[in-house]
Amino acid sequence: MLKNAVDWLSRLPKQPFANKPVLIQSASQGAFGGVRAQLHLRHSLVFVEARTFNRPEVIFAAVRTKVDPATGEVTDPATRGFIADQLKAFAAFVRR
Repeated sequence: MLKNAVDWLSRLPKQPFANKPVLIQSASQGAFGGVRAQLHLRHSLVFVEARTFNRPEVIFAAVRTKVDPATGEVTDPATRGFIADQLKAFAAFVRR
């Protein structure tokens, strides 16, 4: 649905995402769902002229094994660290 919303926005004469920094993260139950979703979303963001952050990517696979279902908190230390590293890099990207 998100990709479709971005596709609809691409038809506007004035792009609301133009030159705006965008960070993509995905979470999926399987190993590859997030990979495909991110790829398609990146393609759509090109047409709305977004400044998409590319690396490091966060593709949060097997989410059910890394999140507390009661609180939604990420419980896997390696995953938490990887997300923190991406957010730090994104902060530097935004300042450019």
